[in-house]
Amino acid sequence: MEKRVTAIWAGIDAGKTHHHCVVIDDTGKRLLSRRVANDESELFKLIADVLALGDEAVWGIDLADGGAALVIAVLLNHDQQLLYIPGRAVNRASEGYRGDGKTDAKDAAVIADQARIRRDLTPLRPGDELVSELKVLTRHRRDLSDDRTRTINRLRGHLTEIFPGLERELDLGNIGPLVLLTGYQTPAAIRRTGRRRLATWLRNRKVRSADELAAKAFQAAEGQHTAVPGEDMTAHVVHSLTREVMALNEKLAETDKLIEGRFRRHRNAEVITSMPGIGVLLGAEFLAATGGNMGAFASADRLASFAGVSPVPRDSGKVSGNLHRPTRYSRRLQRVFYTSALISIRCCDESRRFYDRKRAEGKRHSQAVMALARRRVNVLWALLRDGRCYDPIPPVTLAA
Repeated sequence: MEKRVTAIWAGIDAGKTHHHCVVIDDTGKRLLSRRVANDESELFKLIADVLALGDEAVWGIDLADGGAALVIAVLLNHDQQLLYIPGRAVNRASEGYRGDGKTDAKDAAVIADQARIRRDLTPLRPGDELVSELKVLTRHRRDLSDDRTRTINRLRGHLTEIFPGLERELDLGNIGPLVLLTGYQTPAAIRRTGRRRLATWLRNRKVRSADELAAKAFQAAEGQHTAVPGEDMTAHVVHSLTREVMALNEKLAETDKLIEGRFRRHRNAEVITSMPGIGVLLGAEFLAATGGNMGAFASADRLASFAGVSPVPRDSGKVSGNLHRPTRYSRRLQRVFYTSALISIRCCDESRRFYDRKRAEGKRHSQAVMALARRRVNVLWALLRDGRCYDPIPPVTLAA
């Protein structure tokens, strides 16, 4: 009968349809190596077989969502200790292990061994349902926004081919120019309609500043009397792309309502949005990136490091104080703090004074904004720790 060990470490190299699991003991000896389907019943069998090998199991995995979502949920539902090891860290660690080849089994073994020897890995815990929904919604919104940007760029490209003067005049981020393009795409069509009739057509469709928009379009049409080859088909494509952009705008608006509804229900929503420059969307991104739990960040410095707004040293030999931007951080969270810092410069006197002081010290614009973002991390972390809203004049602590 095989001797049962006390502590074991299981590494999972996660995939879309299958995972590979390797289990090792405290000496690094492999006790199990198995490819398992991304299926609930198969995962239950894997957990049972792994737990039969030791009294205490620590699991490591290289994905925190996506194809690993099911196995993570199954492990956490079984009260298993689960550590997250980024894929980039696994790739770098693999260079220190014997063999140049790369296989799922080797990656899983590296993950297990890293879980065994490292003490700085992030534990994965059962997530708040609201935060989980915000993660899904904010990721979906980002996809929709990217799709809209790509569609607008294609729309501008086609419109430039047949009517460059109109393309220069229109701001396709607004609804009015999009409504115009659903009915008129060529100079000849606008000239035939005339400025007054065009303005009336726009007003009937609830377009703001219809007279001004019609005047710009008619002036652009008067400046081009040449028909470009393929104009009719290109105009058809412009009309189709315009409809796509408007549909994406509607989907974004619907998603924003869903995000706001869930964000407002979070216990820290009021505290987060009390910070100047942070609204519902950035607040939702913050919760999605951090999990909404400051217990995972022992200090503001830890949060700043995770957000990538704290420089890291690159000293060597006699060179010291050589600070650089970090390479491993949450891009999503950095965007939250950097964007909110930019907004706060315009709406918050305290932020504006801090920014101006950094600029006076000789820092570039981006450096001054990043310094402000770093300071705001300290403030938000303290507010969430104390459960109080932002106040430009901090409360005075009376001496005993």
